[in-house]
Amino acid sequence: MGVSVSASTAIIVAGLFFAFTTFYPVAANGFDRVTDAQHGMNERALERQNTAFAVSNATYDGTTLTVNATNNGSVGLVAGDATLVVGNEYVDVGGANAATTVDGNGDTELWLGGETLSIEVAQTDTNIEDGTRVVLVVESGVRDTAEVSA
Repeated sequence: MGVSVSASTAIIVAGLFFAFTTFYPVAANGFDRVTDAQHGMNERALERQNTAFAVSNATYDGTTLTVNATNNGSVGLVAGDATLVVGNEYVDVGGANAATTVDGNGDTELWLGGETLSIEVAQTDTNIEDGTRVVLVVESGVRDTAEVSA
């Protein structure tokens, strides 16, 4: 075996070593990102599974729409992060036209299990009448509906 064969073998081995040291961190980072994404997906699924609430009633007295919902799940929810849809129109729960109270307390946004959330919405541009559908959606995507009664 000549010097050129030994030198080319050394160059090939050095190239493979360099390629491996470059490939390994990239593969490890990719694996970590996939694992983190799967973990986050599982956490969100567990949160959805533990979230349960029911819209008990929705009433409209001509000027104010009142929606009451009870948290039946084991996950605490944020009242201001809820989304309310009235007659296919979005109503900003955290906005100026709406007020939220949790078990009569208007100073808290935390809606724990067993507590009742009341949302009062001042007159909107939406035509609200008997039978208008109200949909309440919380941050995990769980939703419940009710029909408005006068």
